[in-house]
Amino acid sequence: MSLTPEEWVRQHIIHYLINDKNYPISLIAIEKKLIINKLSKRTDILVFTSKGTPNIIVECKAPSVKINQNSFDQIARYNLKLAANYLIVSNGLNHYFCFMDVEKEQYVFLENIPHYISD
Repeated sequence: MSLTPEEWVRQHIIHYLINDKNYPISLIAIEKKLIINKLSKRTDILVFTSKGTPNIIVECKAPSVKINQNSFDQIARYNLKLAANYLIVSNGLNHYFCFMDVEKEQYVFLENIPHYISD
């Protein structure tokens, strides 16, 4: 696999999740396949809880790609299927963190995601 600009971003986020936020590598999946409207899609990074449920979906873009509404729409479609607690969208320069407020059916933007706490 070549180190494309998007892959560079992905590797840095994986490093951040493991080394800064203490998420176990065993709970992190790369390019996890999912089917949406009969189309095969892949998440860039999917982090599970220790119980095996989706916790964080990460969408990586190349640094040259501006993060816009389409980026959020893409990860939101994935989350309709996965029902993760947190979303991250990053191009390596700009990072957006969201929490899914299920009761209000909306995303709440955060300064960061929480550290891993085993359940």
